[in-house]
Amino acid sequence: MTVFHKILNGDIPCSKVYEDEHTLAFHDINPKAPIHILIIPKVFSKDFEDVGDEALIHMAKAVREVAKITGLNESGYRLITNIGSDGGQEVPYIHFHVLGGKKLKWTHLVDESESHRAM
Repeated sequence: MTVFHKILNGDIPCSKVYEDEHTLAFHDINPKAPIHILIIPKVFSKDFEDVGDEALIHMAKAVREVAKITGLNESGYRLITNIGSDGGQEVPYIHFHVLGGKKLKWTHLVDESESHRAM
């Protein structure tokens, strides 16, 4: 059972931003931006490769709602999902990160010398 299962079951509290019958959105406890919201479906899927189309549709709607609620729809935001260990996924449960609240930087994912070798 993942931390997201426990949040959905009410075993772990969360700072809820939005909820409907299909999704839950809440503040990340370790934010990487002034606004950092996680969006999860209420039906389990391991990751983006595993999730069904209907759940993705509901998650996309939740992203838009969260953006409106937080005002990020006006200023802009970053939407991220991590897939697998190489993609940085820490919790094996599909989730979107909505980040914003300031101008976000995009840092290099690999060392500059590594990226030149890969070319």
